[in-house]
Amino acid sequence: MTTTLRTLELEYDRQIAHLESIGLTGTTSLPIHSFRRQARALKRRLGDLVVRARPDRLPFVVVVKQQAVPMEDAMATVTIRGASGIVNMDPVVPTDFHPINRMAIPPGDLYLLEQVESGRDTLDIRPEDALRMIRARRRSPLTIDEGVALVVQFPHILTDKRYFNCFQLPGSRRADQRIPSIWISYGRPRLGWCWNRNKHSWLGCASCRRRLGTDS
Repeated sequence: MTTTLRTLELEYDRQIAHLESIGLTGTTSLPIHSFRRQARALKRRLGDLVVRARPDRLPFVVVVKQQAVPMEDAMATVTIRGASGIVNMDPVVPTDFHPINRMAIPPGDLYLLEQVESGRDTLDIRPEDALRMIRARRRSPLTIDEGVALVVQFPHILTDKRYFNCFQLPGSRRADQRIPSIWISYGRPRLGWCWNRNKHSWLGCASCRRRLGTDS
């Protein structure tokens, strides 16, 4: 993807249109007029993006918070090889997880992630160690909302083993060692969890450079 403002605008319009087409807007929690108003305001931030073109990095992703769209609804729109996504986090639920300390999440229902990576350099590394690596690179770990937003827009990340990978989301935690994770389980995209001190050769830790809201 080239990095001209016009190209970024076209990609932004695609992501916004995709959210509307799969039915994640126009709900009671996120009325269509509110969504479009926030989307117009957020689009004005595209000129503030710092883009570094790399095949293993996405310039930006539009995030819709789970306060506006439940994780179950969002994951159901993620389709890979004809199989739709699921949420299976027993014995916990997505709303149990909250951003960790030192995470500045923009207000409102929508915001942007800049320079998003799925964490190929953190494969086979424990999430608690990967978190230190991410912060040492002056990046920020993705939250559960952000991970779902990523696969809603780019489901191929879960199957593209050349540049991407399935991933964990150490930016969200509850009062234990569970880390939200997204991978392919029995042929279906799944939002589940793994342990903070377990490492997996097929799970990295996703991160971004920064977050931009309508007024940040």
